[in-house]
Amino acid sequence: MAAKILANLIVMGSGILARAVVQAYRQALANAAKSGVTHETLQNAARRAGKVMTEQEARQILGVSKDTAWEEIMKKYDVLFEKNAKVESFYLQSKVHRAKECLEAIYRAKGEGTPPS
Repeated sequence: MAAKILANLIVMGSGILARAVVQAYRQALANAAKSGVTHETLQNAARRAGKVMTEQEARQILGVSKDTAWEEIMKKYDVLFEKNAKVESFYLQSKVHRAKECLEAIYRAKGEGTPPS
């Protein structure tokens, strides 16, 4: 009997808590909308999403120059990607990968030492 009462109390308590959390979240959204915070946050997110890596930044990340052959770029990429995998730096791995993608697009467009598809 006591277990049944305890179970009912836990179920009722969790329902009340869930409703309170939902109500607090709605109120936070309403407050943010009034102050313009949500609009500003969306603008910042859009601005960050549109940011594209430049060729100069890509070359700097991989440590290569304009006259570096594609095979050398891939060697540098492999070394840097593996080093960052060992130290578990997903952020740096993604930067190295984006740099390779940027240079790959440039090399394909130029037709110089075109990387394999």
